[in-house]
Amino acid sequence: MALFYEEEAAFDVEFDAKEVAEAVINQVADMEDVPYEFDIYVTMVDKETIHEINKEHRGIDRPTDVLSFPNLDFEAPGDFSLIEENEANYFDPETGMLLMGDIVISVEKVAEQALEYGHSKKREFAFLVAHSMLHLCGYDHMEALEAEVMEAKQNEALNALGITRED
Repeated sequence: MALFYEEEAAFDVEFDAKEVAEAVINQVADMEDVPYEFDIYVTMVDKETIHEINKEHRGIDRPTDVLSFPNLDFEAPGDFSLIEENEANYFDPETGMLLMGDIVISVEKVAEQALEYGHSKKREFAFLVAHSMLHLCGYDHMEALEAEVMEAKQNEALNALGITRED
């Protein structure tokens, strides 16, 4: 996996955010049996920027905590069988890496939600990365059953890495 991590807004934390993002992304990829080497782009932005992106891409006129921009199509979550049929759309022709998509996270929302939920910024950041990575693997939470599946997978990934609400 190649992680492209960028901080467009200052992310004042006591941990190595790129390292945590990489660990979470790899954990979810292992759990989902991602069959290819892949690229992921993670960008940390301020509340105003994520508000603009949310409005432009989703038509929702407010800031959010995380946005996921999957590059892949799935018949079912975690089913990578369609990938080879659309190779030209999904793989970087120069590197041969699968282009999974982009994750955009609000630095202010990480801090606000960590405080609101009573856990560390590291735990909140890791949760948002896991959540977004599952979206990049075809999962959604529009219906109750889908939300339950995503929640269980997010918890499984974070627990496997020892990142708990007590952190």
